Amino acid sequence: MRIHVAVFVALSVPAVALAQTAAPMSAVAQSRMLWEQAAAYVLQSAEDMPADKYSFRPTTQVRTFGELIGHVAGSQNMFCAIAMGEKPPAEDAVEKAATTKDALVKAMRASNDNCARAYKQTDAASAGMVDLFGQQRTRLFTLMMNTGHDNEHYGNIVTYLRINGLVPPSSKPR
Repeated sequence: MRIHVAVFVALSVPAVALAQTAAPMSAVAQSRMLWEQAAAYVLQSAEDMPADKYSFRPTTQVRTFGELIGHVAGSQNMFCAIAMGEKPPAEDAVEKAATTKDALVKAMRASNDNCARAYKQTDAASAGMVDLFGQQRTRLFTLMMNTGHDNEHYGNIVTYLRINGLVPPSSKPR
């Protein structure tokens, strides 16, 4: 019994010491982790969908696949500019301007790069207030809205991919 207790104590002390010295992850860093996954899934989906399927729409009431990718890229540019306290571009700028697979994948990559800057701000900076759709919200709230929006549309993208016989990035074996 004493040996078991001694082994338990010997193994527990380093873990407890590490837990006490490890700094908690910042709110922005936690938000960034969730956004990075969603943004990567959208980008991978854009890369995986064949160019001739960019005009696919499951029903006439919804965007084409290409329009959906353009919408996500444009929305990211808008949300992340707001979160950085910059003048946001029009949310539909990418959707209206980019029409080919190459242009849309490039736009999605560029919006991810743009947002990566926004998700690197400090927690103190992310507490700053911005105007988001006519209401005062924190920059962190704006980043969380962006992540939620990306995930919402990734759910749509999954359907588009599956209808076209493709496996969504989140369902691929790792």
